[in-house]
Amino acid sequence: MTDSDRMVLRELASRWMEVAGSPEMQETKRLWKAVKDLRAERPVILAETFPISGFFDEKKLVCQDPFLRNVERTLRETLEHYEDVGDDIVLEPYFRLAWQVSRSTYGEGMALVEEHAQDTAGRDLGYTYEFGIKTPDDVERLEQRTYRVNREYTQQCRRRCEDIFGDILPVRVGNYDNFSPDSLGYNPFLGNNFIGISMDTYKLMGNENLNLWPYDHPDKLHAVASYMCEDRIAFYTWLEQENLLDYNTDNQFAGPSSYGYVSDLPSVDSDAPARLKDVWAWPESQETTVMSPAMYGEFFLPYIAKVSSLFGMTYYGCCEPLVDRLDRIMEAIPNLRAVSVSGWNNYGRMGDILGTDYVYSCKPKPAPISGAVPDWDASREDMEATYRAAKDCNLEIIYRDVYDINGDRRRMREWVQMTKSVMGF
Repeated sequence: MTDSDRMVLRELASRWMEVAGSPEMQETKRLWKAVKDLRAERPVILAETFPISGFFDEKKLVCQDPFLRNVERTLRETLEHYEDVGDDIVLEPYFRLAWQVSRSTYGEGMALVEEHAQDTAGRDLGYTYEFGIKTPDDVERLEQRTYRVNREYTQQCRRRCEDIFGDILPVRVGNYDNFSPDSLGYNPFLGNNFIGISMDTYKLMGNENLNLWPYDHPDKLHAVASYMCEDRIAFYTWLEQENLLDYNTDNQFAGPSSYGYVSDLPSVDSDAPARLKDVWAWPESQETTVMSPAMYGEFFLPYIAKVSSLFGMTYYGCCEPLVDRLDRIMEAIPNLRAVSVSGWNNYGRMGDILGTDYVYSCKPKPAPISGAVPDWDASREDMEATYRAAKDCNLEIIYRDVYDINGDRRRMREWVQMTKSVMGF
């Protein structure tokens, strides 16, 4: 590391701490907590920018060391989001690192190997898997997974950060990263709560088996879902026993880009070791959308509910439609607090069902402002429909899955401003 690298990181850490300690940030955290406490004062808004092609200019990065470059990216990109987007992003007065946790595969020939394809612009957006379970007999090859944490390397990374800017911005270690093989690399999904039973079932079986086996081999599909359930229970129990959990009642995600601020779970400032019942869980089941509610209720919901019961509070869903099965989910998961409402749902019906008893976590339609020419009328209509449906609910608005804005960074701020005007603040 050069002296200039150190200076850059310290300057970024100073700016981060300045924002994190501001009265504005304290007020924003209070508003997020009010929504999750089911006493919302106004809707809160968060727009994802990290997936957007070209939104952050990689040429701005100075550090050459891969780890420090990821640290720089986290600091710089988050600050740019705060300064340029105008939503309710929160910066906490510490820098988070995840434990480097690894798990073995599901058995010989059961690795989740992705096969990627590029679109016409050369972007890596499409992928599939090798599907290790091709026949019913393959289910017998599933093995209990093993887990490992590299404490030494994680603490080494912590010490590097503390040596550079720890006197300015404290460094906090906890949880692991569900979505990255290197849990110390940059990834916004830092957390320990993503359950993903149907997701990994699909990755092992593929859609054809997933949708035919309820008829042809129901006992085998139950066996796979039960295996996934027990795999999660064993892993989360291990995390707790190894003291690798951390409270996610801050700007870590309770669900997809949904902050975890809430009064009914312990604060991140608690001195006691975090337990599973102290943190949020995030189950979802996008892969079973084409199943009937009854079939989903038989083959997947009981296993998802069993894992969710380990946790203190649950955020359910991602992009899937839920209107036809939400009653079953509510009954099966009594610690449910927040529900994802994507564009595939009937907004009004979801508002009626959720009322003031749950968080209405709106996921606006990304298509209108994506691509070469934004359709602002369609985007406004979408948010007006959301407002009509959820104005009396505990509403949070999480804008996800915008990948291409044709280089026009202003679109995200314009969308936030438009949404605020629709919501009346």
